[in-house]
Amino acid sequence: MSGATRPGAALPVVLLHALPLDSSMWGRTARELRARGHRVLAPDQRGFGASPLTDQPPSLDLVADDLARELDRRDIGAAAFVGCSMGGYVAMAFLRRHPHRVRALALLAARATADTAETAAQRRRFADLILDDAARGPLLAGTTPSLLGATTRAARPGLLARVTDLAAAARPQAVAWAQRAIAARTDATAALDAADVPAAIVIGAEDELVSVDEARRTAAALPHGRLVTLPGVGHLAPLEAPEATLEILTGLLARAETAGAGAC
Repeated sequence: MSGATRPGAALPVVLLHALPLDSSMWGRTARELRARGHRVLAPDQRGFGASPLTDQPPSLDLVADDLARELDRRDIGAAAFVGCSMGGYVAMAFLRRHPHRVRALALLAARATADTAETAAQRRRFADLILDDAARGPLLAGTTPSLLGATTRAARPGLLARVTDLAAAARPQAVAWAQRAIAARTDATAALDAADVPAAIVIGAEDELVSVDEARRTAAALPHGRLVTLPGVGHLAPLEAPEATLEILTGLLARAETAGAGAC
């Protein structure tokens, strides 16, 4: 395949951001991985950052195929995929649609199962409210703090302010589209079960949106999945625990490169 990783070359890495943030959340991680010789792609997903929104019906499959085309454009055949929250759901959609291009997988604060009917309805209600000018401010004020763990909120008010600013800057139409796409996603358990690649499942012990039990079930679905629980961390490990996140990813990439060398 064009763009396939050469034996001995550092594996390319794709970093997929959380909702309602953008690719800037990966700034430190991307710099550190590039310094270690990895080619890093950290795209803004549809409607976020510099990426335009679509007029197509909400679907994570569309986002996954966007990513495949971007990899083609950059002549990257296969890579390690790292997704946080929404980014994890995009990574799982990509794995289902383009499994041969995934050499390693890290899912941070993301569950393998589809939403329950109740959770999907809550997401769609959120999408409706974020488009309401009167409701948007109170909605963001009430929900954004839950993206960080209680320890982070208490000890790092500057990070809470940064995440709040990013959430407020996100285009409401993009947030609504993404929430509806996530609500409509399918169960990814079968795709994970078929993924014969090194994998890491990362969960914050103080995550208020995805439970440790859910993360444990996701890790169990992967033949080579390893669960890492980070104490004092909530939903956004790359921002709350950047050093620990980098250590996890560095270990995962080393496993993937060793497995790749063994297959040559």
